[in-house]
Amino acid sequence: MQKQKGFTIIELIVVIAIIAVLAAIVMVNVTQYIAKGKDAAVKGNLASAMANAAVYYDTNPTLGVVCADTVSGFKTAYDAAAAQYGAASASCADTTISGTSSFWCACARLVSDNTKYYCVDSTGKKLEGTVACATDCTDGSDYTCDGT
Repeated sequence: MQKQKGFTIIELIVVIAIIAVLAAIVMVNVTQYIAKGKDAAVKGNLASAMANAAVYYDTNPTLGVVCADTVSGFKTAYDAAAAQYGAASASCADTTISGTSSFWCACARLVSDNTKYYCVDSTGKKLEGTVACATDCTDGSDYTCDGT
């Protein structure tokens, strides 16, 4: 009698199931790492926007329109941060008071936790919190990252 070579259907199903479980575990971890990478991009872009705002105010000390500025690179960096989750989840507000003092605030939602936001402002403050951008960075009322 000749012995059959090969695997049974049960053995093949078990191997496929094990591979599927391992693939699912890897996919969950990879997705989390991608989201954390996007969070780092949001924070880095807003930090770059903060530096670009300093350059802008060095060259234009009496202007308060940093949110719309395309020369210093502020708007480019802010738009890159806002694009990580979607522009509707970010805000930028600026003002000039008495023609000399300029205040601004920029905020964007983080990707890994859609209840958290990252905010930077003209005082140099950087804040990660759960207060929405519409609360912290609104034209006419709030130009600081204070969580209120």
